[in-house]
Amino acid sequence: MTKSSSITPQEKRLTFSFPKELDPLRIPEHIAVIMDGNGRWAKAKGLPRAMGHTAGVDALKTTLKLCSNWGVGALTVYAFSTENWSRPGEEVGFLMTLFKRVLKRELESLKLQKVRISFLGDLEKLSSELQDLILEATTLTAKNTGINFNVCTNYGGRRELVKAAQRLALRSVNGEIDPALIDENVFAAELSTANEVDPDLLIRTSGERRISNFLLWQLAYSEIYITETLWPDFDENALIKALLDYQSRCRRFGGLKHVSKDKRNLEI
Repeated sequence: MTKSSSITPQEKRLTFSFPKELDPLRIPEHIAVIMDGNGRWAKAKGLPRAMGHTAGVDALKTTLKLCSNWGVGALTVYAFSTENWSRPGEEVGFLMTLFKRVLKRELESLKLQKVRISFLGDLEKLSSELQDLILEATTLTAKNTGINFNVCTNYGGRRELVKAAQRLALRSVNGEIDPALIDENVFAAELSTANEVDPDLLIRTSGERRISNFLLWQLAYSEIYITETLWPDFDENALIKALLDYQSRCRRFGGLKHVSKDKRNLEI
């Protein structure tokens, strides 16, 4: 019998150099990232904001490669929100051009790394050229067996919830579903992340302490890690720190941590 060519997360941790500080059995299955601080990074260096966004792409490539090598099943990043259209037209235009340039340049590399890329959000507002590139990228990597790489583009958590509610309402009106049968699982199946487990860990860079309309449903029980590091400076050491912090926590999902009869060890 021929062995499958797909590599499990456990096998990847043996294949690639794995940080000795980390517990390989407690790596998050799904990491979400709010990549914040590109503009401030550029300003601090006396550079145009565009240079910060370009540097941010390098940080993203590093993070994706590390997550892939260390056995993370999915990485979801907040690339462009529905609110970002209110930024200066010049900056928005640069970001759209950057998306196209990076997709064209990196597609072959994504295929070789077995990355499966998806774009979450309202893509119809994007240019036809960018939509075509997105379709090409998702189609060419759809059968890849590596990490799921979700890029939230023109994405807003509230809009996602409203659209899911609208679809369920229409199905109900058409007699396709009994409203009484709509539960959390049925609702979650209408979201753009329907095929993913919810994020175990949310990382936000630049020190901001809010989720900014990102994955409002999916982050219900995610561990949240805030770092003062600006996104372009987020490197391997920064990711290790985030994972060490994650591994130090006890995930209770609203229940109790039962360690002993000592009430000091029972946390709410």
